[in-house]
Amino acid sequence: MTNSASRILIVEDELAIVELVRFTLKSAGWDSDVVHTTADAWEHLQQHRPQLILLDWMLPDQSGLKLLARIRADRNFSNLPVIMLTAKGMEEDKVAGLDQGADDYITKPFSPRELTARIKAVIRRKMPEHAEMAMTAGPLELDPVSCRVYVQGNQVEIGHAEFKLLKFLIAHPERVFSRGQLLDKVWGDHVVLEERTVDVHILRLRKALGEAEFLIKTIRSVGYMLSEK
Repeated sequence: MTNSASRILIVEDELAIVELVRFTLKSAGWDSDVVHTTADAWEHLQQHRPQLILLDWMLPDQSGLKLLARIRADRNFSNLPVIMLTAKGMEEDKVAGLDQGADDYITKPFSPRELTARIKAVIRRKMPEHAEMAMTAGPLELDPVSCRVYVQGNQVEIGHAEFKLLKFLIAHPERVFSRGQLLDKVWGDHVVLEERTVDVHILRLRKALGEAEFLIKTIRSVGYMLSEK
């Protein structure tokens, strides 16, 4: 399964809505894939993991809620961000969608601006490593837009792989990740790398951070974490 970090899967059978959503996503910098049934959506997910799913409630083969339940029951997709996109506007329908595990709920008709804002909000909440705001920890500041890192206000030179690793760790402070988890989360499960590769990049990251290297903690026999403590 490939990890599509900036692609959004649209599960929708109304062509007019599909075109509007695709145009909106492209304008905001996202690529997208489109399927029209829950069966096609599930098949697509076996090959490609999107950053987020826009899921219609009423689909030709079965309810989008059933697909949502299947996604949440699968350990590979349980944390995948899902926004319900539907004409249903009754309060009980919204509650049902959220109870089933939807991260947000947008009622048709909607504006492109609202859709973009909702998507960004869900990504910030569920996947902070994809946020666009600067992230800080102690003397360290990471700007995800310019891909620059500062220590005590001074820019430091850092490699691309180390930047990705630091961005993930700073987005999940005080949480320990094994080498395998870091390989999966940072490089994607489609990349074949040895776990000791993580040790090499951690070493390079600490060297690049200089006086801020203390933020990167080694948890013996477990893995690594970012902590100010």
